[in-house]
Amino acid sequence: MLTAGLAAILLVIVGETALWSATAQRTAPAASVTADSLPNDASAPAQITIPAPIQTAVPLAAPAEPAPAAPAGFNKAARSIDDPTSIWFVVNKTRPIPDAANYEPPDLVPLRSDIPNPNGFPLRQEAADALATMVDAAAAETGQQLVAQSGYRSYGIQVNAYNRYVNQLGTAGADLTSARPGFSEHQTGMAIDLLATGSGCSLDGPCFGDTTAGQWLAANAYRFGFLLSYPADKTAVTGYEYEPWHFRYIGVDLSNEMHNEGVTTLEEFFGLPAAPGYLD
Repeated sequence: MLTAGLAAILLVIVGETALWSATAQRTAPAASVTADSLPNDASAPAQITIPAPIQTAVPLAAPAEPAPAAPAGFNKAARSIDDPTSIWFVVNKTRPIPDAANYEPPDLVPLRSDIPNPNGFPLRQEAADALATMVDAAAAETGQQLVAQSGYRSYGIQVNAYNRYVNQLGTAGADLTSARPGFSEHQTGMAIDLLATGSGCSLDGPCFGDTTAGQWLAANAYRFGFLLSYPADKTAVTGYEYEPWHFRYIGVDLSNEMHNEGVTTLEEFFGLPAAPGYLD
């Protein structure tokens, strides 16, 4: 049994311990705990740190691919149709060569020496080169030798040619088969009248169009940059009767485009008025 003095000492010790514990709880910093460190006693107060939500990056949609550009159409303004030095120059009964009496095209050259050329007429360089390629192709594909009956004709030569037709056929008849001076494709240096050795045809009537060479040219001249200037069904547009021998150099790009579109005259392709007759 405790004495009164010892009991008093024990009471003092217990009281001081309790006071120290309470003070420590008020001043100690709160502990940061996780779920694994929580006490078994669920009623015990605890300060829990909750992790911040994870930010998931959402990829941006890729920009839409631009639509492919539409193929560019044929540029009808790529070359002049009004400049007589242009291979697209359009000359007809309403579109004369400017200053025709004094005009001579540039870069006229003789035809290749192995191409029959009974009248010795030249062509412009580009047309002469294309003609040589076409002559070789005709020989390889048909066995036919093309003959250059007429190429560049000066204003003076055209005066004589037209007057000869007038004397034979009268003015109305001449105008259907021969251009008046200053209105001829031949003066541009880009037109050629073609026949074939042994064809028996002349530069008159439809004869040449019925030959092997004439039919081959009608079907294939576009491959080499040439156009049959005066088709049988286009007299109302061109003002000339069918001339199966008369071809005009216009370049491969234009000749192929016209072939692909099925257009057979420069007037129709470029949207020009028909030229069935002269304005005077």
